[in-house]
Amino acid sequence: MAFTRTDAVATTGRPAAKVSPAPGRRRSGRWTALAFLAPLVVYLLVFYAYPLYRNIELSVHDYTPRAFVQGDPEFTGLDNYRAVLSDDAFLAALRNTAVFTLVSIALQYALGLALAVFFQRGFRLSAVLRAMFLVPWLLPLIVSASTWSWMLNSDNGIVNAFLRAFGIGQINWLTSPGTALLSVTVANIWLGIPFNLVILYAGLQNIPASLYEAAGLDGANAWQRFWRITFPLLRPVSAITLLLGLIYTLKVVDIIWIMTRGGPADASATLAIWSYREAFGTGQPDFSPAAAVGNLLILIAFAAGLLHVRLQRKEGSS
Repeated sequence: MAFTRTDAVATTGRPAAKVSPAPGRRRSGRWTALAFLAPLVVYLLVFYAYPLYRNIELSVHDYTPRAFVQGDPEFTGLDNYRAVLSDDAFLAALRNTAVFTLVSIALQYALGLALAVFFQRGFRLSAVLRAMFLVPWLLPLIVSASTWSWMLNSDNGIVNAFLRAFGIGQINWLTSPGTALLSVTVANIWLGIPFNLVILYAGLQNIPASLYEAAGLDGANAWQRFWRITFPLLRPVSAITLLLGLIYTLKVVDIIWIMTRGGPADASATLAIWSYREAFGTGQPDFSPAAAVGNLLILIAFAAGLLHVRLQRKEGSS
């Protein structure tokens, strides 16, 4: 009959010593853990660490097409960053980036939250309508941008045709410096609403219905239930939604490039557009300043991520 740990306690009056796993078994478990971890490490190195390293290297050298071919770029240090920050176009691009990003994520979040609360009620066509709202998210970006370009066309666009029916004259949405940034921002908001709707709707499903029932018994109206229950309990989901929206919007290129190419007169040129145009959009690629602008965008996104982590820790400790 086997002598168990319980028998040892009954016999000696103290628990039996724990038996450590054999060294061979520990090594086997360690190698198993490393095997499961290896694909993630390789993925991060290949698709994140190496591109970031190459971008930094590009920004501190003078990479011309000839230097790419011959492999002998001149080391310039921080000269490319100084040139970018002192360029007259930098402040305009930074301002356009701030307006485009902040307005986009604010309205995407507000409209996505409103739709999520609306669909939370549940009604007969709720699932069908939610699926229809996902269409902008599923379409290729080139299709969406081309559609908006056609709709906002000055001569034969459907938006101007609609306005003419009410006696409003022609508006040059994409070719006027006063409306180009507004036009691309509206298109980007339309594209981002489905993402916010999906994430926030999922967050709403985790709020217990009993809280709303208790608030209803206490006489709380719909706005009070939203402001006192829904919005506070949705704060962690809202924070990550806004952070992801910020990171995505900072690097938007395709929508703006297809609709306005950053024009007219750089009226809709963001930092991402400036970087892309320097590298690929002029026919005379200047990769090093483009990489420097790209690294500035990475720093902005990184700072936003650090702020999010700090706020989450502060909220968790309070």
